[in-house]
Amino acid sequence: MLQEKIYVIGHMNPDTDSVCSAIAYARLRTQQGLVGVQPARAGNINRQTEFILEELAVPQPELLLDVSPRIRDVIGGQQPVTIAGSAPLSRALELFHLHNVRLLPVVDEQQRPQGMLYLKKVSERFLVPSQERELRRVSASPRSICQCLKATALHEVDADVQEELNLFVAAMAVPTFMEKMAGQDARKMVLIAGDRIEILRIAVEIGVRVLVVVAGLEISADVLELGRKNDVTILSTSFDSATSTWLTRLATPVVSIAETDYISLRGQDRLDELRVSLMHSVVPGVLILNDAGQVEAVATKSHLLNPSAVKLILVDHNELTQAVPGADKVEIIEVVDHHRLGSLQTDKPIRFINQPVGSTCTLVATLYQNAGITPDPATAGLMLSGLLSDTVVMKSPTTTEIDRDIAEWLGQLSRLDPYEYGRRIFASSSALSAYSSLEKVISTDFKVFAAGSCQFGIGQVEVVNFHEFHALKDELTKELQLIRERRGLDMTALLVTDIVAGTSELLVSGERKLSFVMGYPQLDEDLYELRGVLSRKKQLIPHLLRVLTSL
Repeated sequence: MLQEKIYVIGHMNPDTDSVCSAIAYARLRTQQGLVGVQPARAGNINRQTEFILEELAVPQPELLLDVSPRIRDVIGGQQPVTIAGSAPLSRALELFHLHNVRLLPVVDEQQRPQGMLYLKKVSERFLVPSQERELRRVSASPRSICQCLKATALHEVDADVQEELNLFVAAMAVPTFMEKMAGQDARKMVLIAGDRIEILRIAVEIGVRVLVVVAGLEISADVLELGRKNDVTILSTSFDSATSTWLTRLATPVVSIAETDYISLRGQDRLDELRVSLMHSVVPGVLILNDAGQVEAVATKSHLLNPSAVKLILVDHNELTQAVPGADKVEIIEVVDHHRLGSLQTDKPIRFINQPVGSTCTLVATLYQNAGITPDPATAGLMLSGLLSDTVVMKSPTTTEIDRDIAEWLGQLSRLDPYEYGRRIFASSSALSAYSSLEKVISTDFKVFAAGSCQFGIGQVEVVNFHEFHALKDELTKELQLIRERRGLDMTALLVTDIVAGTSELLVSGERKLSFVMGYPQLDEDLYELRGVLSRKKQLIPHLLRVLTSL
């Protein structure tokens, strides 16, 4: 059984509150005894968050770009039952029975696949033959026949050469035997016989390929000598005629009857690929290979019923449209958020914590208090960072008295002054020129929303004045249009917030009629003044949802 992994993760294009709340909440749930919890992020962190993590000496959480269940999540760590290609079919039947499996990967010495052996097809070939020649056919080498019969080789000729042979049993009188042998190719014959001296002598005279003497019966010296002279492989087994006949038919090396038209996948492939492979083919199982091309497991339809070992706790959002890809295919066990309720649906009740406070970090801090757990200074600093970032150092209209009280508490625990520390946080990320590209300016904190049939996305960036933004306005407009076309959105926008003046401007790419319904003073083509607006969540989005729904 695989170890369960529970990722605490925020939204795509994570901001500081998303990352810091994920780390802090993962630490809280671990202290509360939840096993396998670890923080993660659904995208690259921005410069502000990078500054905070470096300042507090906290490592970046693991980057998850897709949590879609993988094949390795459901197959477990059990070693597969395989069989060497040179092994006789009798060994395969033993393994089928011993391990209660229906298929066996046939492998070479390096555990690389040579084919697949299916119990059903083996049974059809050896138990329900349609013609007599199928009953007689033995594809084997003298050595594999000897191994199958646990025999002693009294004389061997080309022992390892595999051939298509015909099986006969000398359970008859000499005249009848002679009649049966007429027209047969002795060099393609495996003959099973007892102590019928005349028949043994005739067999070595005509030079049968393999002579098997059963029940440990004695073979005369003259028969042995004639057999050596005529290149007859002579085997002596303790089994009786019936058993020897059956085992000889099972001496065929499995590689010669293995199906080579098999399906193989990798453990890192999506579970959906396994589902398609099994549901749209007649094969009962699929080979799972490692990076070296070796057999790692055999996956069957029963594996599709196994739950994924990956589970999620969502923080700072509750909408699948903002979640890491694949979130809809794994179990979401908790949500901790301070935004409006989205369209998230779950199969069973979950822990859902949602409060109208200024940041998710504020909410996580209250959970520490409710649990009677005091966070260490670094964790307190993380939650203070997320709180100050989302409330713009408590200037945003989203700020509540709870946020102020929590900021004071976290400041004491982290030994950081909230206002001085908040100034340093925003100073670390206030220059647009510090971004690696204009696309990064827009996409670093970019969220997609829906208003009726309208899909729109808005990025947000904080500055200390609008001078640099105005100089880059035309280039940013072109980038907004490219993003809108690439993502198939009806509108894209960039909210530029001056944290010193406490106001914002909105640059928009969309239909021309937006200017008539936007409701904000228009400073330039596609540029609007949003006086006093600091919060995208509380001030801008509710207004745009009403405006765009009307369109």
